[in-house]
Amino acid sequence: MGSFGPIHWIIVAIVVLLLFGGRGKLSGIMGDAAKGIKAFKEGLKDDDTSSEVADNKSKGALPRTEQEAEELRKS
Repeated sequence: MGSFGPIHWIIVAIVVLLLFGGRGKLSGIMGDAAKGIKAFKEGLKDDDTSSEVADNKSKGALPRTEQEAEELRKS
């Protein structure tokens, strides 16, 4: 019960080939995941800055950055 038979080794080989075989499928998947995480973080940053600009508009505060000044000019 503790030993691996030929069928087990074939299954292990297929899994290893799917993960690491070919053109670096695993590294490609991880690269895509990293791009997704970066995009998510940038999306969070954009939401924070846009809410700050909206708060400054409602308070009548002067813009602190060039981006805030552009947002005020667009309005």
